[in-house]
Amino acid sequence: MRLNLNCAYVSLVWILATVFLVAPLSSAADDQAAAIEDALRAAWPGMAEEAAVMDWNGNLLREGSNGFTCMPTPPQLDVSAPMCMDAEWMEWADAWMNRKDYAADTLGISYMLAGDGGSSNVDPFAEGPTEDNEWIREGAHLMILAPAELLETFPTDPHNGGPYVMWKGTPYAHLMVPIGSRE
Repeated sequence: MRLNLNCAYVSLVWILATVFLVAPLSSAADDQAAAIEDALRAAWPGMAEEAAVMDWNGNLLREGSNGFTCMPTPPQLDVSAPMCMDAEWMEWADAWMNRKDYAADTLGISYMLAGDGGSSNVDPFAEGPTEDNEWIREGAHLMILAPAELLETFPTDPHNGGPYVMWKGTPYAHLMVPIGSRE
């Protein structure tokens, strides 16, 4: 009888340990897999195969070899907005996330082929639509960084049917190039 109770006790301890120790590990792995999947939605298939994936805390989730880093939707956003960025855009992302000054001194390209769930066309830190922040949802698009003087001749109107400058007059200004219909 004592042996059966000991076996039952050991079994119960093992089951509880599995539930409480392994479940969080699997949840973390699931969260990481979901972040990678979300991030890679921004890339075209050939790019996605070799792109690195990083979260917005700077944790490398997957190694890459093509010079692009894909990031899932920023954690402070309630909308979908994964991005795949080259090295110049990675500098931009660090500046934007940390509200630091940034000035492009070379061209940079970022892909958002999953589109985005919405952002202000004038305020880089807006968290939702207001009457005066020109909230827009964009379908699949590219984003191009360039020195400010190269962006001067482009319109800021997102409804003009072509490329437009988002966040003009801020350190985070960039050219939006729609390549799909708006969501």
